[in-house]
Amino acid sequence: MGVYTLGMKSYAWTSQVKPLYDKALSRYQAGHRDPQTLFDPEEVEILKEIGASSMELYDFAEDADSLDWETALLILSARRDYFLVMQKGVPSARRLTMTDFPAKTAELDGIPWLPRIIQKAEGRLRGELPFDLMYCCGGDRTFLRQYDLHPADFLREVWAAAGDEQKVLAYVKRSGKLAGIH
Repeated sequence: MGVYTLGMKSYAWTSQVKPLYDKALSRYQAGHRDPQTLFDPEEVEILKEIGASSMELYDFAEDADSLDWETALLILSARRDYFLVMQKGVPSARRLTMTDFPAKTAELDGIPWLPRIIQKAEGRLRGELPFDLMYCCGGDRTFLRQYDLHPADFLREVWAAAGDEQKVLAYVKRSGKLAGIH
């Protein structure tokens, strides 16, 4: 597969994705529980053009009571940027499994959850998360709130760290000190 050609208008991509988010939210609230049938094929293609999936919007709709559109948009934006810049619009052929992730109790320098959320952020950026694992789930949001980190900022920091967990650790500790932790 060659370099992906972006068919969606770049300037207007957010205005094309917002109705899909609204549709996911509306359908989820009406009882629709199958992410694979949430959107028609044309809508799925719109999501693919930004490196997103039906499952991701389903997850945002499912957690909408504690994860607003603006946060979802910023997460989508970080993924879109990574997809277009680092992956040149070519989706990863790899799909991680649940066993690829550290346990929820795993720690990095005494900070629980950090190894797990780093790996989830890397998987989200590359579009490789298992379908049954969400970046910015309730556990992630608890961790991010505790350290006063925005979910999209964390994604971008993980991207900038380029696999160096120590850089992410320093970022979390720096933010934690600002939030009065550690």
